[in-house]
Amino acid sequence: MISLNIEKTLGFISKENVFAYEAQVKAAQEALENGTGKGNDFLGWLHLPSSITKEHLADLKATAQVLRENCEAVVVAGIGGSYLGARAVIEALSNSFTWLQDKKSGPVILYAGHNIGEDYLYELTEYLKDKKFGVINISKSGTTTETALAFRLLKKQCEDQRGKEMAKKVIVAVTDAKKGAARVTADNEGYKSFIIPDNVGGRFSVLTPVGLLPIAVAGFDIEKLVAGAAAMEKTCGKDVPFAENPAAIYAATRNELYKNGKKIEILVNFNPKLHYVSEWWKQLYGESEGKENKGIFPASVDFSTDLHSMGQWIQEGERTIYETVISVEKTQYSLQVPSDEANLDGLNFLAEKHVDEVNKMAELGTQLAHVDGGVPNMRIVIPALNEESLGGLLYFFEKACGISGYLLGVNPFNQPGVEAYKKNMFALLNKPGYEEESKAIQARL
Repeated sequence: MISLNIEKTLGFISKENVFAYEAQVKAAQEALENGTGKGNDFLGWLHLPSSITKEHLADLKATAQVLRENCEAVVVAGIGGSYLGARAVIEALSNSFTWLQDKKSGPVILYAGHNIGEDYLYELTEYLKDKKFGVINISKSGTTTETALAFRLLKKQCEDQRGKEMAKKVIVAVTDAKKGAARVTADNEGYKSFIIPDNVGGRFSVLTPVGLLPIAVAGFDIEKLVAGAAAMEKTCGKDVPFAENPAAIYAATRNELYKNGKKIEILVNFNPKLHYVSEWWKQLYGESEGKENKGIFPASVDFSTDLHSMGQWIQEGERTIYETVISVEKTQYSLQVPSDEANLDGLNFLAEKHVDEVNKMAELGTQLAHVDGGVPNMRIVIPALNEESLGGLLYFFEKACGISGYLLGVNPFNQPGVEAYKKNMFALLNKPGYEEESKAIQARL
């Protein structure tokens, strides 16, 4: 199971001060359980893993199979929490070079609706021109600009290329149960649809159909993913003693580090497949805690790649940072360093060693160097890159985020600041209903 080690933070903060959070953490856990804290209408994620039924998973898997059998490519249309969780799991579990292989075991998973890049969307639609493709449209409202714009393009292209009947079969909506443009479209067109629960916010939605359907389409085991999350739900439960509860300790440690001037948390991996887990984590913590002019800034690096770009700053820059390292215990494959008679690169001392042993020593050496350089380090160890481990890791971060936000004194489940850019964008584009804002913003330009 997943383990957390905070020993390398203890030269900077004390264990006593971390454990002094016990009462506050207990209060935060109870507020989550009893729904008495801020944002209590968005707590549906809390016991989601243990409440997912076999029937629900079977329905998702059956729909995924329809897409797998009828599509060479499936476009996941969504932004923020509507695609990052799915992408995190899919990229972590996929062969890094699947997209280059001629013979594929399932459809290529592509992403749209997470930007407004004209060239990106043109290149995507060009690529799809000779492909049997489907779309999973993920939007609670159906009016999020980036996703709605991409879906409008993809819906028309799918209908034009594959005909209205086949399009109906290979376009799936993941949206609100009753209201919104995407719900109306799904009902009118007869799309298969899944519900985003009202009480689960986007960044906490990876274990709803938002994440589970694309992950199943990619060919991964959503039952194992959910089982891993359900096991972590127990491990981080409200009655688990503070000292044995990894989510509680992580939340307390990061708040104590923040109190001591460590304003930036860098999530570190030594496995390139975890890149999108970091992207998902950045939204989870940034959108949950960045409020009321406070909150730890979430950053991320992929090591050892970024040791050759960001390593200098981390080693010797401003001492406002700490690192949380995700370490993967076992690799899936085995590869040994060969011996070379000439030894021009000087690497014969590594001959016959597994590549992962070299990577693990890079990890340990980096941790020691950064701690010596004044950077506290936490370490999260996961057994392997598989569905169970990832399900557990995602839930661990979610639970710790809820606790941490309450320790910080903010509402971890809203995102009022996200609306600011939208209002300006709509005013600049002269959207109907924004006439006054349009006048005001034109006067500023």
